[in-house]
Amino acid sequence: MDFTLDDTQTEIGALAAKVLSADDPWRSLADAGLLALALPPDLEGDGLGVAEVAQVLTEVGRAATPVPACAALALGVLPVAALGTPGQRAELLPQVATGETLLTAALHEPSAPLVRQPATTTRAGDGHWLLSGLKTAVPYAGEAVRILTPVTTPSGTAVFLVDPRADGVTLVPTRTSAGPPEYTVRLDDVVVEESDLLADRGAIATLHRFALAGALSLGDGLLAGALALTVKHVGERVQFGRPLATFQAVAGQIADVYVAARTVHLAVTSAVWRLASGLDADAELDVAAYWLAEQAPVALATCHHLHGGVGVDETYPLHRYSSQVKDLGRALGGTAHRLGRLSERVAG
Repeated sequence: MDFTLDDTQTEIGALAAKVLSADDPWRSLADAGLLALALPPDLEGDGLGVAEVAQVLTEVGRAATPVPACAALALGVLPVAALGTPGQRAELLPQVATGETLLTAALHEPSAPLVRQPATTTRAGDGHWLLSGLKTAVPYAGEAVRILTPVTTPSGTAVFLVDPRADGVTLVPTRTSAGPPEYTVRLDDVVVEESDLLADRGAIATLHRFALAGALSLGDGLLAGALALTVKHVGERVQFGRPLATFQAVAGQIADVYVAARTVHLAVTSAVWRLASGLDADAELDVAAYWLAEQAPVALATCHHLHGGVGVDETYPLHRYSSQVKDLGRALGGTAHRLGRLSERVAG
């Protein structure tokens, strides 16, 4: 199978890499139209999909730029574009595309990452629904206009669009390694209307697929960026009259990082390609998520080691990569969770 990028994806990646070097990268992404890629043409978007958005997120990771691209695009724009009604899309997507507002999703519950059967529940009110539950590790919840919230209903599961400023919503800030906003979200009989229902049957699975594709693309870029930074360092740093890269031990370690980065890249590219092609991508997404969660932290530790004291200097950019990798691994559920998902597949 051919997993190579087409011309459009290559151009999108090149444009993203260029604008991310601007003083205000988030505004530059919006001005370049890169936040509008997945919007339908009737909303002045490009009508593209997850493959093109993945290129933007990969470049965001490659530069380790602290922008809310993964939350806005993978957790917001892609699922709303795929699952939302015309009214929901028209209300929410254009302002995200211009960089004025954010969307996010509440994927996790206590001790339950990427939960498929949420403990968060709904009950019927007087002409509306009442949502109650606890969501953890919700990125940019306080900054978003809506939180895509998976719930269990009397008839199954669904995803509702919750206003984080609604009565009954409590936001508790929590710490992250890289520093972007993250919250625990408590829902106590939060009123939602029928118009707030994003979709029901199969919506959580679709939301998880986009979330994984986005996180994996970002992680692919982070690993590639950290590798490039380290290769540059060991090629320029001289010890005992020779560049560090010429020492066999250093060459072996940087080769290990290269193998990890290429393995993750192949797994991520395959998974995103299948998802974008409308094929069953669940197994590939699970494999890629395991590889990223297992390999990326080890590779970043090696990068820090090869930098020596420079690697722990907060004015040097390497910490931006390693801290984001830590947050990303947690967002994926961690290595044990990802391995457990794979074992479920093997067990049938």
